[in-house]
Amino acid sequence: MTECGPTAVRRSSVSLLPPPLAAGGQLLALPPPSLSFSSIQPSLHLHTHLYEGCSFIRAAWTRRSRSEAAKKPNRKSWKQRTDMYMRPFLLNIFFSKRFIHAKVMHRGTSKVISVATTNAKDLRNSLPSLTDHNACRVVGRLIAERSKEADVYALAYEPKNNERIEGKLGIVIDTIKENGVIFV
Repeated sequence: MTECGPTAVRRSSVSLLPPPLAAGGQLLALPPPSLSFSSIQPSLHLHTHLYEGCSFIRAAWTRRSRSEAAKKPNRKSWKQRTDMYMRPFLLNIFFSKRFIHAKVMHRGTSKVISVATTNAKDLRNSLPSLTDHNACRVVGRLIAERSKEADVYALAYEPKNNERIEGKLGIVIDTIKENGVIFV
């Protein structure tokens, strides 16, 4: 039974590029290298290994093995790499002591799709308080309307560490849902 792999006996190593031969079968002396384009480009020499009954071509590079991948822990997971395309529109809400700011951004291009803030001139003059529950409802309704005008009907919201969706944040998100925008 023949065996292919590192335990098999190596028969020969043959270069796929033949050496230059003269008419009599003798090797020719190569001219000195010139500064042409072909001399600058590295040549790829593939070696064919012939083992008992099987042959394969050893490439100069291969796919990373699991142990090599484990040595580089900074590589992002599949979800981290594809989440930007699966849920492209991200809702960002910020509460300051004086105002409420909300915006919808496209993750891939970082373009702002819609913005609503209680610091806007029309809301600042019409609302009695710029940070209460009524202001949260107004900001949520404006974000939903402006997102739908831009043909965005699905948003994603990623809470920060130890952030609960309750209180003012919950009111803004619930108002957006009530006005026809879904969260994925």
